[in-house]
Amino acid sequence: MEVVVVTTKGQIVIPAEVRRTLGVRKGSRLAVEERKGTIILRPLTREHFLKLSGVARGWGLLDALSRVKVEDRKREEAKVGRRTGSG
Repeated sequence: MEVVVVTTKGQIVIPAEVRRTLGVRKGSRLAVEERKGTIILRPLTREHFLKLSGVARGWGLLDALSRVKVEDRKREEAKVGRRTGSG
């Protein structure tokens, strides 16, 4: 069991081994859930949404997620370009 400390801003550091195992990287999105006094963090990966696709068929959830991901990537690239002076 790993122990983490909550900062004054409510932040924690997820241990590197856990991040590697679950494929959590910078910019990854996690679902946060409280269940019976327990905090559950779940990576929101494409696979996670594919599992839900049968339940959410017709909702356009994967399309919406893909659009958000493209927008996030463009925003990040623009930020990097401004920092390096090439954007």
